[in-house]
This record gives sequence, C-alpha cells and structure tokens, in this order.
Amino acid sequence: MAANVLKAFTVPHPPLIVHEVGQGREKGIQKTIDAFERVAKEISAAKPDVIVIISPHATMFSDYFHVSPGKGARGDFSRFGAKQVQFFVSYDEELTAAIDSAARAIGFPGGTEGEREPVLDHGTCVPLYFIEKHCKNYKIIRVGLSGLDLKEHYKFGWIIGQSLQKLNRRAVVVASGDLSHRLKEDGPYGFNAKGPEYDKKVMDVLSSGDLNKLREFDEVFCEEAGECGHKSFVIMSGILGNQKVSARQLSYEGPFGVGYGVCAFDLSESATTASTSATSAASSVEEKEDEYIRLARMTIETYVKERRIIKIPAFVTQEMKNEKAGVFVSLHLNGNLRGCIGTIGPTTGSVAEEIIHNAVNAATRDPRFEPVKAFELQLLEVKVDVLKKAEPVKSLKNLDAKRYGVIVSKGLRRGLLLPNLEGVDTVEDQLAIAKQKAGIDISDDNVLLERFEVIRHEAKE
Repeated sequence: MAANVLKAFTVPHPPLIVHEVGQGREKGIQKTIDAFERVAKEISAAKPDVIVIISPHATMFSDYFHVSPGKGARGDFSRFGAKQVQFFVSYDEELTAAIDSAARAIGFPGGTEGEREPVLDHGTCVPLYFIEKHCKNYKIIRVGLSGLDLKEHYKFGWIIGQSLQKLNRRAVVVASGDLSHRLKEDGPYGFNAKGPEYDKKVMDVLSSGDLNKLREFDEVFCEEAGECGHKSFVIMSGILGNQKVSARQLSYEGPFGVGYGVCAFDLSESATTASTSATSAASSVEEKEDEYIRLARMTIETYVKERRIIKIPAFVTQEMKNEKAGVFVSLHLNGNLRGCIGTIGPTTGSVAEEIIHNAVNAATRDPRFEPVKAFELQLLEVKVDVLKKAEPVKSLKNLDAKRYGVIVSKGLRRGLLLPNLEGVDTVEDQLAIAKQKAGIDISDDNVLLERFEVIRHEAKE
C-alpha cells in the first residue's frame, strides 16, 4: 500500500534548535541538530513530490482530523523572538482534496473543514528550517492530530497512504513530535517516572521498525509521561501500513527535561518487499480471525477487486463444508454498519457456501449502502453469525435480546434481528426493529414469534 512512500522520519520540534532562536543554547542538543541535518539531506536525495508533515501543533479538534487547505501558507518564529526566520510553502491541493474525499466517502471524521490556524505552527516550521537548507521546489501537506484514540489516528494515516497511492505521489513522511516533557524536575512539566520509561519504550519500538506496536501504548501512560508526538508517529505508521521498513535511530537526548528522538525509516519499492508486506499483513489478520471470518473477508476482497466469486479454499474446515445453516455476514467501518445480508435457513450445500454467497451480498447488494470500494477493504470489520435452528415462542418472557435473535412473522411478511447488537438492549426494542424490517406495524402484537441462537465469529482483540 505504501509503495509511494520513499522514506519516513520521526523528529522533534524544539524552537531553540533554530540558531536565531537559541542564540547558542542550541549547542546543548548538538546530536539532534546533526540528526536533523542528515534527515534534510536524505529528503533532498529522495526528491519527493510531496512531504507529508504531521504536527501536534497544527489545527486540532477533539473529534476530527484536519488537513490544511488552500494553495499554501506562511510561518515564522516571531513567537520565539526570531521573526526574520520565515517560510512559505505550497500545499499539494490535489492530494489534500483526495484525502478529504476519501475520508468523506467512508464517513471518517477527517478532511479540510474548520481551518483556524492557517499560519504554519512551530511543529511544522522546525523541520522546514532544516529541510529548506537542502530542498527546493517541493510541496507539502500539513496534517493535525485529534482527541480520538490511537486506532483512529492509524486509520487516518491509512487514508492518507491510500490517497498517495491513488495519485501516485512520491512522498516523504515527517512525523513531528517531542517525546516526554517530564524527564527532569527543572523540565517544563517537572519529573514523572513515566517520562523516562516512555522515552525508552518508544525509542525501542521506533528503532525496531515494528511500528504497529505504537498503537498498543496505553494512552493514560502516554499522558502521564507528558509525551507530545505519539499520535503523530501513529499516523505515520498508518501511512506506511504493513510495508516492511528498515529503521535507524539517528539520535536521542533530553538535556532540557524534554526527550528529543530522531529516527529514519527506509522503505523498499521492490516487488519482493511488497510481497513480504502482503504476507505479513495476511499473517497478522490470520492471528485475529478464524476460518469463518477469513473466508468472508477473502470472498469480499476477491469480489471487490476482481469481480470473481471464489471457490472454497483449502483452509476451510470440514465442519464448514459438511454443516448446513443460515448465515449472516455483517460489515462495519469506523464503528458504523457498512452492510449486512444473511439467510434465516440454509440455501446452499454448506455453511462455507452460505458464507461466500452472503459475503458478496453484504458487500455489494445491501440496498441501504453503496457497494464496498477497494480502498475500504483494509478497514472493514467482518463478523459472521451462524444461526441455530429457530423455535417458536409464545411469551416475551422466553426472549432475551442479548442471547436470542428474533423472527417476527405475519402472513408473508417476515423480519429478523440478530442477538446482542449494540444499542438494542431490550426485547421491546428488538421486536420493534424486527417488525419495522418486515413492514409490520410495531403496535401489532398479533404476530408469530420465533427465537434462535447464533454462533458469532468476530476478530479477537
């Protein structure tokens, strides 16, 4: 997915590293300065079409990811006593629009709305201070963070990566962010033991190149450590996706009570690397999804990409081949329903065939939604419910919205609702929705009721 990303870097953004601001104090972080110079030279050598700069100090909302719109922006270090150090950058408007469009298409809370900080922030300007020494004629996109969790930051990175690929942009990613601000008593936020602990942990992860581990950090721990850039790093990891990276730690120091870490990530554009990446991603999925979900996902991905219905693959169990049952396949994207189609009873020769049939329908033929698009596939959450035989019930006392699904029938009208659905907490709610689906008046109690249990297959946490 990230074959268009040439290199990526994590960098800090202390204003005093700028000579005109530091006035000599910057020599106290000479390792960081040397690492920054190396980063800038490597970016120049890569000759990217666009530099993606992720900054904690760009426009930020609690529930939305902002990408700076417009033709470009200006910035300087006037806040830090060096107004003469100025920048003007051109934005990649086409890429910005593509990211905005991709987020909108899947209902993701990100894009160009709500601009309130058009002037370049210091989290952007500090990297530019070094980049400008060596690079000319480049464009950037400026990406902010949000108050949402780490998983959502990864998703937004993935959307950016997809947009880079769609437009065939050769990109360098710069994730701007300091580490802990609580390394020393005389630091900006005093000392907290979680500060040095965080810095060691995050530098170990970054240096290993296993960037998926960034999403596993406890957010309370990060907050107590007083970190600045973790979410920037997670967005970067989302842009890179599952592509294999070669990581290099260029520097780490924290003499002023703030952790400054610089790491470089080299990415291969070779077919071998891409193949390795794909294998790695597939392996990761297999660890969390059983054969039922794997079959549904493989069916959906093959059909969406190739418009071809798969044959039963070798990993399918004998039980799935021999048993017959009704099956529902449910798809969610960003916590929202994206498709759900199923059969009350068996309509094919096996559960495996039932999954294949209903997976295609859930992805492409649910009348409530547009067909699933290729760029959505990696973010889809897939569930498979295998229905047990339904049995009639005469009293609501025999129903339980968490344990049993319900079937409501009147004449030729029939509505079904699965058990244990988010937001459906009572039998009354369950019956009302089932009646609505069947086109039966919700006040009509003269209906036939059946209950059933399901075996639910969903990804492990």
